[in-house]
Amino acid sequence: MTQEGPRRKLLLSGDIENSQFLTVLKALDSVNRLRILRYLWNKVASVSDIASALDIPASTVSLHIDVLEDAGLVRTGFEPANRGVQKICMRVFDNIMVELPLFDDPVEQIFEQNIPIGSYTAFEAAPTCGLVSQQGVIGVLDEPASFYEVDRSSAQLIWFRQGYLEYHLPNRLPAGAVPETLRLSMEICSEAPHFDLNWPSDITLWINGLEIGCWTSPADFGGEPGRLTPGWWPLHYCQFGLLKEWYVTGTEAGIDGIRLSGLTIADLKLDQANVISFRLGVKPDAKNVGGLNLFGEKFGNHPQGLNFRIFYRQPNQPDPARAAKATLGNS
Repeated sequence: MTQEGPRRKLLLSGDIENSQFLTVLKALDSVNRLRILRYLWNKVASVSDIASALDIPASTVSLHIDVLEDAGLVRTGFEPANRGVQKICMRVFDNIMVELPLFDDPVEQIFEQNIPIGSYTAFEAAPTCGLVSQQGVIGVLDEPASFYEVDRSSAQLIWFRQGYLEYHLPNRLPAGAVPETLRLSMEICSEAPHFDLNWPSDITLWINGLEIGCWTSPADFGGEPGRLTPGWWPLHYCQFGLLKEWYVTGTEAGIDGIRLSGLTIADLKLDQANVISFRLGVKPDAKNVGGLNLFGEKFGNHPQGLNFRIFYRQPNQPDPARAAKATLGNS
């Protein structure tokens, strides 16, 4: 058995009735099995080699390998040894992504758009700045005019030291829909020359012209490859960011569950416009003017661009929370 080329990524559906979902999670629920998977990162090894390297009895390693093989995380084969044959083990996946189960609310509905990062409609960009696709540089690095290039729509990484990107999308909420929550997720980080793990940047989001809030990115991440970043992109440049989700509800706006402001979804007046706009940028007077890197679905660590969602109800549909309160009040 020989080690293969780049290993696949495993995406586990959040359907808890899916037998693979539960089998894989159970297989990963062991420190020693995780140690075995880590040991097999860049090699194939026999059961006895693993046992010796990790100081685990060979019989225990064999049982763990059986569990990992049943889950599809390890592949095994047999090779000649001094006495008979020996079992050889190889890791199958380098990345496992888990979609957690969703609660299926038959009343609440979703308007969702997955937006390529290169589909901006307006921008300002100060060097250092640039765009790259999965294949190469778009235009000329550190030249803001490159942000007008026709093939900017194929961008998978966009960066600038100061400025903004603005996006517009049609408002496809049904007539009379009542928006309840807005969510916008993206992979993002600061922008430093090359990369810098201590490089804060104050990044602000605006929706329909209103400031949602400011999040301080801690760093520009590089030095090790992003899971999706093409091999031609130099390691001493930014490789990946952090997956962040901004939100606006009926009571507040924030990011990743942390409140940033008292702005509410009613303030956005989503029922009064045919177009929804949002802007992502670094203010020139920010405390930390540390730039911005924005990743597409084929760069960085997360296979997505800009994921925009509005959760809404139709006016003739009951609100379960209000119904519950009314029931309690009448009891």
